Amino acid sequence: MRAFIARRFQVNKFVRALALAAWLAATPAWAASTAGPRVPEQVSSAGWAQDMDAFAARDATHPPAKGGVLFVGSSSIRFWESLASDFPGTDVINRGFGGSQVRDSTWYADRIVVPYAPRTVVFYAGDNDLEAGRSPQQVRDDVVAFVQRVRRDLPETRIVYLSIKPSPARAGLMPAVVESNRLIRQAIAPLENVEFVDVYTPMLGADGQPRPELFGPDRLHMTPAGYALWRDLVAPYLQR
Repeated sequence: MRAFIARRFQVNKFVRALALAAWLAATPAWAASTAGPRVPEQVSSAGWAQDMDAFAARDATHPPAKGGVLFVGSSSIRFWESLASDFPGTDVINRGFGGSQVRDSTWYADRIVVPYAPRTVVFYAGDNDLEAGRSPQQVRDDVVAFVQRVRRDLPETRIVYLSIKPSPARAGLMPAVVESNRLIRQAIAPLENVEFVDVYTPMLGADGQPRPELFGPDRLHMTPAGYALWRDLVAPYLQR
């Protein structure tokens, strides 16, 4: 009898170990560790901690109103300096940090998303990811992980994902951008209260190339005309 009990204990222990391993494998990176982020698996750079501290200092002196519209992501969000005038009557918060990738906003969501309890999150990131060598499949998975992270603490918040734009400086990435946008759109289509906004197509000219008037001298970041186009595309989603 003792031998039987011992064997059963070992089997149960083995089964529990397998179950734990499976759970960890299925758990997103942001939920699998309580320690600092690993570079580059969980964040693309350790330097983002300084940006987070700067945001915290800004919040301490000028706390944003809860229930507003949060714009978060990479430099295309960071340089959107006309947000307040583009969306009058809307409490907007800009938490873009230049050079960031999708998973950076996911990891730091507890500092730059959740505290504001926004009614809507407008999210742009992905082209830096592709430039750094991540595949369209990885970018898709990262966007889904961002949605999961926001949903964990803010289940009622609407998420509006802006597709990856076609930058002249990164023309060689355009096939990967198209594939990433297709995969992301397909992945989030079934998700409730998650929207995909195609900014890629309207930023192309009749020749199928990025419209030069929408981009600045670096051919990567946008001009006021580019942001005016984004404003018109995003506005309907903020009025719903």
